[in-house]
Amino acid sequence: MNTTIYGIKNCDTMKKAFAWLDAQGIAYTFHDYRKSGISPDTLARWCDRLGWEALVNTRGTTWRKLDPAQQTIACAADAIALMAAHTSVIRRPVIETASGETIAGFDPERLTALFAREGARP
Repeated sequence: MNTTIYGIKNCDTMKKAFAWLDAQGIAYTFHDYRKSGISPDTLARWCDRLGWEALVNTRGTTWRKLDPAQQTIACAADAIALMAAHTSVIRRPVIETASGETIAGFDPERLTALFAREGARP
């Protein structure tokens, strides 16, 4: 099974997600989008699966530092442009499984259900 976890390495929520995955024995690849960037195609795929509202973190420091014009998001294209320009505004983590299931945010119950469907052993 090939699971990819996307986020920023030093984020506290990411550390919780890494610890949870490790404790469950789930192998994963980590993509640090602060260091490696994130393609607009990937952001569009996530928006198609989850909706941009689930991906844009409106509670974080990065969001609060944006001016009101940048915070005005009318559609997925606006959200994709914002997330590509300010990767710290993407909710963390985003986890994609080999089967294409995608979730955003750290919630152990949702992760348990996700990996149960994937055939992993949480």
